[in-house]
Amino acid sequence: MSYCINPNCPQPDDPANINNHICRNCGSQLVIQGRYQVMRLLSEHSGFGNIYEAYSGAIPKILKVLKQAHNNNPKIIELFRQEAVVLSQLNHPGIPKVESDGYFQFCPRNGTEPVHCIIMEKIDGLNLKQWMIQQGYQPITEQQALNWLRQLAEILHLVHQKNYFHRDIKPENIMIRSTGQLVLIDFGTARELTYTYLAQVGGSGSLTRISSAGYTPPEQEQGHAIPQSDFYALGRTFVYLLTGKLATDQLIYDPLKDQYNWRRYTCGISDQLLNFIDKLMATAAAERPQKTQDILDKLANICQDSSPTHPVTYIEEKTLIEKRQNISILKNIFTRTKKLCLVASVVVVVMGLGGYGVWQVAQRCLFNVCQSEKISSSKTLSGHSSFINHLVISPDGQKLYSASADKTIKVWDLATGEEIHTLTEHSSFINHIAISPDGQTLYSASADKTIKVWDLATGNAINTLTGHSGFVNYLTISPDGQTLVSASADKTIKLWHMATGEEMHTLTGHSGFVNYLVFSPDGQTLVSSSVDNTIRIWVAL
Repeated sequence: MSYCINPNCPQPDDPANINNHICRNCGSQLVIQGRYQVMRLLSEHSGFGNIYEAYSGAIPKILKVLKQAHNNNPKIIELFRQEAVVLSQLNHPGIPKVESDGYFQFCPRNGTEPVHCIIMEKIDGLNLKQWMIQQGYQPITEQQALNWLRQLAEILHLVHQKNYFHRDIKPENIMIRSTGQLVLIDFGTARELTYTYLAQVGGSGSLTRISSAGYTPPEQEQGHAIPQSDFYALGRTFVYLLTGKLATDQLIYDPLKDQYNWRRYTCGISDQLLNFIDKLMATAAAERPQKTQDILDKLANICQDSSPTHPVTYIEEKTLIEKRQNISILKNIFTRTKKLCLVASVVVVVMGLGGYGVWQVAQRCLFNVCQSEKISSSKTLSGHSSFINHLVISPDGQKLYSASADKTIKVWDLATGEEIHTLTEHSSFINHIAISPDGQTLYSASADKTIKVWDLATGNAINTLTGHSGFVNYLTISPDGQTLVSASADKTIKLWHMATGEEMHTLTGHSGFVNYLVFSPDGQTLVSSSVDNTIRIWVAL
């Protein structure tokens, strides 16, 4: 489908425009600049602009279009153009690529004002807020925090060296490529240092204030953003990543005293790193690191000084004890009764006891393993180039399947640890996998909004199930082996006939991403949980 970006078009998403070069509703060009075909609207909630998916030939792009309401504001138009200028000067995998002619104006048919546009590289992945939601708000580890801090510090090092600073660092403005590389996006609020300082000293005009609740430092709230303001926002971002709690959550922030009490919600993080993050977000800018090189040097020292033996061993043992206790409680609940009322109770208990990770262990009946006195690692399987999001073992117990953010599924010999196959068909993160009861078919859910059906005998993809308009987060199979159920970020649940791949039903009711599903043993009840903080129980009629 071709999408019309004329803000006055009466039907911009008309399916009849699929093969047209001219919009049949308003007469505007559908191929922008003679090169870019806009396919769909992705978001209307991104700062000053609307975000569209466009294509230059077969290459996907992001098109940002300034909202019409801002066309009479020269300051906002300047900021919008500034994003293209900044990005075109920076060349780094952690920054979206924009060509020198990335900013342009589009004139709709019979329009009185131009449409301001920026065309840029499309980053294949989630932003960190979406990623945390997908992970069930599980805090990241110290190793991951150090890796991500270093990546972002290197990106900021380049940005600051070019005499720019970002001014709006937050989880929504950081994306993850399928390779694991972080990407800093939304440079529409970036400001050149010389302009800022001249404006402050010479009184040449007020600066546009950029504020994101919980991430904006005090001096920026007062209209005096400086390079160290980026460091404050960086620290607040890592509070979120290390605790799984938003910067404005009153569990970690006391608004009356303006104090953050976040450390108690972390686990296994060294005092060195905790102290450094507190330094990044010091109230006074002078108490923060003064330049990006200081951050990189400190991170190198933390990595060098950290001891991987004693602290890690203690944390793992403590976690193991906690899991053992939690699973014992779950086991008692399961053996007590299978009544419907306890299905919902089990879900609530699971969420309260640590959620997704504990439930996954319980669901796979690892009670005996977790209750054993000693557990040791016999093999380490390496091969994926990014995060591993889900694991499943074949019904015969001989193979392990791993789903990764590197867009692949790997098949391993469970006895030897040898890699057997790599399945590659998805175009984005693979979030979840499920195997049919007969062990012959694998289903994979992806951030590319599709479900792939794989013949495990051949390793070939034999079908692609489409219908979700958001990331597919979770899959489950009914106890009778007849129905596949998928949960999606589009707030819906879909039921699929496994034999034919036909979509049977769409369940709606959640107001947020649907992340988890579970069937009752008799298959008559389906339970779903969502980031809207609700659990829904669906009963077969």
